[in-house]
Amino acid sequence: MAEYDYEALLKQAKEKLPKGVAKEERFQIPGVDLFTEGKITVVKNFGDIVESIRREPADLMAFLQRELGTPGNIDGKRATFKSRLGVKQIESRIQAYVNTFVMCSECKRPDTHLVKDGRVDILECEACGARRPVGVRKTFTSQQTRAALVAGNVYEVMIQDIGSKGDGIAKIDKYIIYIPGTAKGSVVKVKISNIHGNVAYGNVFVE
Repeated sequence: MAEYDYEALLKQAKEKLPKGVAKEERFQIPGVDLFTEGKITVVKNFGDIVESIRREPADLMAFLQRELGTPGNIDGKRATFKSRLGVKQIESRIQAYVNTFVMCSECKRPDTHLVKDGRVDILECEACGARRPVGVRKTFTSQQTRAALVAGNVYEVMIQDIGSKGDGIAKIDKYIIYIPGTAKGSVVKVKISNIHGNVAYGNVFVE
């Protein structure tokens, strides 16, 4: 029985692999580095995040503004939002952008680029050649602002702040909703119990 040099065979196999497959680096998005001043939130490493996902800064900023429901602007390598936001809130929206506009749904790699096909954005994978159309995710409140808040109805909301009594605070259109037992940055379903003018009260709805 012939003897084989395992190391030599392994080296030979690696040399035959296509470029970019022989050495695969782990894809990692930098964690959000931010500070807040009053109701202003500044993401200090926005430029590093954009560079890691290889997308246009304006595209990611537009997505974050829609998802977070707040205006913002890019200042060099920083991004500023006119609302007090938490790290988890921003990181979850960045991950949503990456899942939709960066990651290949076939090979799960980030080696992609966006091209236009008429009015449709197409995500093309440089690693496996897969192509798929992409669309903009709807924000948490986009479908809920069409009608007035109704007592007894259930809505999906994001907790944007915590009140002085410890209740979570969410917003739908002109309404401010107080929800006990919730954490800032979490997304919950709430059943509205009472409405007084533009202020509403509810509880977490468990299906």
